[in-house]
Amino acid sequence: MTIPAISETTLLGEFTYALRPVERGYANRTLYINLNDNTILEKPVTQQMKDLFTGGRGFALKLLWDAVTSNTKWNDPQNELVIANGPICGITAYPGSGKSTVVTLSPLTENVIDSNVGGYFAPFLKFSGFDALEIQGKAAEDVIIFIDGDTGRVTIERDALEAVDSHQIGNVLTQRFGGDEKGKRSISVLSAGQAAEHTRIAMINSTWYDVRRKEARFKQAGRGGPGRVFRDKKIKAIVVRYSDMSGDKNGVADMALIRKAGQRINKEIADLDDKQNQMRKVGTANIVEVMDHFDLLPTHNFRYGSSPETYKIDSKVWKESFTQGLPDGCWLGCTMSCSHGVDHFPLKTGPYAGDCVLVDGPEYENAAGLGSNIGNFDPQKVLELNFIAIPTALTASHLRIVLPLQWNVTKKASSRKNTQAAWN
Repeated sequence: MTIPAISETTLLGEFTYALRPVERGYANRTLYINLNDNTILEKPVTQQMKDLFTGGRGFALKLLWDAVTSNTKWNDPQNELVIANGPICGITAYPGSGKSTVVTLSPLTENVIDSNVGGYFAPFLKFSGFDALEIQGKAAEDVIIFIDGDTGRVTIERDALEAVDSHQIGNVLTQRFGGDEKGKRSISVLSAGQAAEHTRIAMINSTWYDVRRKEARFKQAGRGGPGRVFRDKKIKAIVVRYSDMSGDKNGVADMALIRKAGQRINKEIADLDDKQNQMRKVGTANIVEVMDHFDLLPTHNFRYGSSPETYKIDSKVWKESFTQGLPDGCWLGCTMSCSHGVDHFPLKTGPYAGDCVLVDGPEYENAAGLGSNIGNFDPQKVLELNFIAIPTALTASHLRIVLPLQWNVTKKASSRKNTQAAWN
């Protein structure tokens, strides 16, 4: 994979804060950034806020409510992009605790949406000192926001980063801010690729560094098109660094009870997963044949709920395609380990044709949206389309609409300009 050179930056705003431990799941403050004038400040989390708006979604909705009016549009500077974490976020004793909740006014519905996403961003944000990040305003040029939980410093930098898609942005910034192999583990990056500048159905990618593959991996917040808001604000990336990880960073009231609960659920996963869902071998793509069986698999633009060709893209196919034998969780200690990928996949089309890449997924949504729903039952093509969708920030639902009409254009694209023309 070709990685663009590291670019020069210009400091636009800076803020320092006192480092302090998380108390019973709360950092007890949020971080506010306004890109109109590069204001950066912290806000306290009150007890009333905890009582009435428990959890990452509640915090994010509260902050958005305080920031906008009934007349605010998705592309107004007043609209906020809020990324929050809940009180159990970052616990390593049991699975599913690494999620961010992204809340904003949607480019699609022009109403409030929330979308959750894995990766290391939310726990690192919490342990760096913040229960939520709210971003308001619009930058004049592309900026990178850096939250350094190691030193207690937040910066806004104007950046001429050449990378345009998340698989490049994630790796470049993980290297820039992480340095060596140990340092890269402490970095998480949010970004949205070039497609987010052309469509309202765009997602945000959230990274973690895979120490075995030595590459940044991705999860996605796609519901409602938050990636479009991300790029409309001229955010190139948001980077958080936190190095001092251990299993007790959440400041829980009773760690022994947490460990006991973790042992129980982890034992259930170990004993039952292979008999039930095989999340640790296939991930969410395990439900392709389940949906087909119940006539719920989106097929040929939702005209049907099943197909006699589904076996070509069902879980058995992905189980053979995914690299097995590696712990593939998108947060530390997650025994569900459902974040699968195909290593060394050769791309045949588009601006990255000829590159050998790591394909994250497909998850069920992409196996169905880029497979059966567009009448595509070729797993190799599903994987290629899956790669195009993730780093460029297109959701499967957008490709599902575009590809039947413009597949020939996209397939023959030999330059980024031609690919953008296909999206438009």
